[in-house]
Amino acid sequence: MSPAGPPEDAVARTRAWLETTVIGLNLCPFAKAAHDARQIRYFVSGARTTGELAADLVSELRLLGTLDPAEVETTLLIHPQVLGDFLDYNDFLDEADATLETLGLVGTFQIASFHPRYQFAGTSPEDVTNRTNRSPYPMLHLLREASVERALEEFPDAALIPQRNIETMRRLGPGGLASPGPAPG
Repeated sequence: MSPAGPPEDAVARTRAWLETTVIGLNLCPFAKAAHDARQIRYFVSGARTTGELAADLVSELRLLGTLDPAEVETTLLIHPQVLGDFLDYNDFLDEADATLETLGLVGTFQIASFHPRYQFAGTSPEDVTNRTNRSPYPMLHLLREASVERALEEFPDAALIPQRNIETMRRLGPGGLASPGPAPG
């Protein structure tokens, strides 16, 4: 058992966060359809090093490319045992993007980032707006570019989503939404 608990616990906490925060607060108007259709793959990496995580990322991208989008639309690659430090995680995002390029998958997939200590540039760690990207565990959200483009066509004000999310977090205030924080160890 890892410090984060068994993989099924990580999936359960992530699913609860998705349902209550991402979908419940409508932070991502596209998440509900994939969730309700059970098209989200939850993969809990056992990686303890960035090299192992990079290998899992490659495997998950390749796997997602072989799966029918009607069956698996997107993957949440949850990695509770590596990159707990947000700055290290943020640095790894460059490696994740380079992986897309190396595999020739730029334009096919994109990677969104979530972390228990997520912090936007120019904000303090306590800034409530950081909570828009805070999750129970560090994770990489693997998205199909075609799905993102389709969703953006269906949602005419997509460019307003980040600002709307910031306003939601400010309206809730520091006590209005419990930070998912790291899982109990």
